[in-house]
Order: sequence, then C-alpha cells, then structure tokens
Amino acid sequence: MIYDFNKKIERENTNCVKYDLRNVVFGNPDVLPMWVADMDFETPDFAREAVMKRAMHPVYGYHFKDEPYFKAIQGWLRRRHQWEVPLEWMSFVPGVVCGFNMAVLAFTQEGDEVIIQSPVYPPFHHAVSEHGRKLVYNSLKMGPEGYEMDFDLLERQAKSAKMLILCNPHNPVGRCWTREELQRLSEICLRNNVLVISDEIHCDLVLPGYKHTPYATGGKEAAEHCIVFHAASKTFNLAGLATSTAIVPNKELRDTYVKYVEAMEAHLGNIFGKVATQASMEQGDEWLGQLLDYVQGNIDYVSDYLSANLPKVRFFKPQATYMMWLDFNGYGLSEEELWRKMTQEAGLGFNRGSDFGQEGRGFFRINLACPRSTVEEAMRRLQIWQL
Repeated sequence: MIYDFNKKIERENTNCVKYDLRNVVFGNPDVLPMWVADMDFETPDFAREAVMKRAMHPVYGYHFKDEPYFKAIQGWLRRRHQWEVPLEWMSFVPGVVCGFNMAVLAFTQEGDEVIIQSPVYPPFHHAVSEHGRKLVYNSLKMGPEGYEMDFDLLERQAKSAKMLILCNPHNPVGRCWTREELQRLSEICLRNNVLVISDEIHCDLVLPGYKHTPYATGGKEAAEHCIVFHAASKTFNLAGLATSTAIVPNKELRDTYVKYVEAMEAHLGNIFGKVATQASMEQGDEWLGQLLDYVQGNIDYVSDYLSANLPKVRFFKPQATYMMWLDFNGYGLSEEELWRKMTQEAGLGFNRGSDFGQEGRGFFRINLACPRSTVEEAMRRLQIWQL
C-alpha cells in the first residue's frame, strides 16, 4: 500500500494544541504552526481501525494490558532494534514524560542532583526543578559534525549526582547516539552509581543511514542501572492516547518503580491507547518506512533551500526525529527580536530555542512531519522575512 503524506488534514477546531492554541502561544492566530511534536499526517489506517472496532463495544470500563499487547511491543523492539526484551521487564505508563517524572520521584530525594544534557526537551528541566531536585547541566558541545556529549565535564558531575535523564535519540538536536558514546556514558554512570533514565520515544524515527542503539543494550551492566521509556505515540501519531511503556531490566529497580506507579493509580491507561499501540506494533513496519523516506525528503528540501537562500541560518541535518534545529544567531538579533519577526512578520510558529535551555538562545526548532506544501510555504515566508 502506498500512503499519501502530501494530503492536508484540517486540524482546526478539534481542541488541537498545535493549531487551536496559536494565538495563546504566538500572539498571532494565523502563524503556520510547525512547533508541537506531533504530525500533520493521518494516524495510520490500522491504528484508527483498531480504535473504531473497540469503540463499537458499548462499555468503556476498566481494562488491563494483556500478554498479546506486550508481545506486540516485544516483537517490534526485536524487529526494529534487535533488542530482546523479556515480557517481565515491561510495564505500562501513561506517557513518557509522566514516566520519567515518576522515576525522579521514586529514586531521588529533594535536593539530589539530576543531570540533563541541554539544549533538551523542556519537560526534562521541569521534571527536576519542579520536584525540588537540583538541575545539573551537562551541556552538549558543538563539534565539527554536530552536537557531542561533554564526557570530561560529566566525569566531574557524576561524582555527586544521583540520576541522569538521557534523550536517546536527542530532541531537539537530532543526534542518534552511537553505541560507543552510550557505552562511555554508561561507564561513567556505573562508576558513580548514577541511575540513567533513557527517553527513547523518538527511537523509531531514526532516519535512513543511521541506527538506534537502545541504552540498555550496552552490555549487562548498562541494563542493570537504567529505566528505558518507549512509546508508539511519536512514531504513529498517537500522542493523544497517552500510552507508553517502561522497560526496567533490573528486578529491584523494576519492583520499586512498578510499586510507585501503581500507588499513583497510573498503571491502567485507556482502552483506545492499548488497541492502537498493539495494532501499530504489529502492522506498522511498511507505513513507518514510507514515513521516514518522506520526512527525509522534507529535511533535504529545507537543507537545500537554506543553503541556497538563507546562508546565515546554520544547521546540521538531523540523524533522527522529524525536527530540525536551526541557528539564527548569524542575524545578530536578540532572541526577543527574532521571536517577534518570526511570529509577527513571517507568520511562522516554530519552537523558541531558549525553551530547551539557555544554550538554545537564537535557535528555533521546526517540525517537518507535515506535507511538503507546508514546508515549501514555511521556507517562502522565511525568505520574504529575511529580505
């Protein structure tokens, strides 16, 4: 089956954060919204059909995740990432962000140091600071080929930290961390007894030519000091169904974490997230392959356009995710002026870089999981603004 990613979907007036909150976020209801990390593509047919079939049953009562559900996830991780995950390692959580917030609460105390690698997804910051833990910034370094981890700084920081929250692959910079990088990170954290929380929600969105390495596959010892989070939500545009998986190889950590999640009554979830995830894990390979090729085409289009028409905008092509991280500091404008020009003059709704950390000042994150015509219009508006 050939899927049509050029099709435009009307999302206004559906309580859609990306479209219906434009005036609140940007002060302009007419910006072209390319910010929230969901797709403007149709959720695939097999996921929608699974939801509609279950919706025909007249009772939406309490339910549980059965063995076929977890086997579908197990099979997906085996096929896509060559990761053999025993069923007992897996448990339900209602979203990756919710999951790593509960991990912070379950395994650290107020005042404990938690490391994040900024610029990074804003909820990483909030999961630490909003719970009274101390944020420690192991800021990424800009290398000749893109962003890199600062291992020398991490060696010093890990001596007093209790936890590191890893973004693997990284949002927003688009790095697909190599096995060698993850092994070095693991060695540092193991020596210092630092628990690694690995957000792998974008792991299925690794672009052609790259490969995702699950953090826990860096050897038995790496698996023994981590909690990994996976979800179908970014991959298949299911974010509104609040369904994710915690994978905890270490039994002692797993028992503590599952007990905490159950005490919070956060272990049941909703019926429709269950059936949509299971269908996607069982039937989604071909759809995902076509999606990744299309997103790569959007990335190539933006890269070529910027290089030819807006040379002051610096960027590295992402290795994973459907976002690009664009550096506008070459214009010599303050972030506030860049924001005003982008939202009010160009009519573009991108994510503001400083929301990902101070390292992001002067940057914008742009979501390219949209029809090519949207990407073309965004580049046209950007060039007119620059002129």
